Amino acid sequence: MANQDDSFIREVNDELRSDQMRAVWQRFGRVLIGAAVLVVLGTIGKVAYDYWSEREASASGDRFLAALTLARENKQDEAAAALAELEKDGYGAYPVLARMRSASLMAEKGDIEGAVAAFTAISKDGALPQPLRDAARLRAAYLLVDTGSYEQVSAEAEQLATPQSPLRHSAREVLGLSAYKHGDFARAKEWFEAITNDGEAPRNVANRAQMLLDLIAASGKLS
Repeated sequence: MANQDDSFIREVNDELRSDQMRAVWQRFGRVLIGAAVLVVLGTIGKVAYDYWSEREASASGDRFLAALTLARENKQDEAAAALAELEKDGYGAYPVLARMRSASLMAEKGDIEGAVAAFTAISKDGALPQPLRDAARLRAAYLLVDTGSYEQVSAEAEQLATPQSPLRHSAREVLGLSAYKHGDFARAKEWFEAITNDGEAPRNVANRAQMLLDLIAASGKLS
């Protein structure tokens, strides 16, 4: 008798659960289906976007490498044209990389003024990541060592020479080189010593700084 009662109770519970499920489905079925469809569409969209993004990045990368190859083959006009196109319709980081390489190409062709202007424009583009802007600023400073005044070099590089800047070693070097070139040996000595006294300075940069410090000392200009 007890077994029959238990069986009856289970059947009643199963029926109640079935009625509850039907009620829930009638009330929320469309919502549940809609949510499931959105999840599926979202997944499809993400997969499609990832595929498109990877394909576009790969295509832009191939175009960038092709432009670099043209530059290495001294086909500078063709390389400049390819980089200009990539600046317009490239994907991801490649347009700004094309801008950077185009500016370098100007310098290689002897257009230092145009190259400095191009790098300066990149450094002032607030839409770009700060590390790229800083790299462009430093590149402009190096170009100005031979063609500009110390003040022009300082305007580009001195803000990168702070202890917190990851580019401080190169920034100090370019400032020291500019001061040395313009005969300001005291200032050059200060910048080169800032490099040699920095325990995190790369060895090659520190070695160059020490060599120039030795030249300044040997010249007797500060005695």
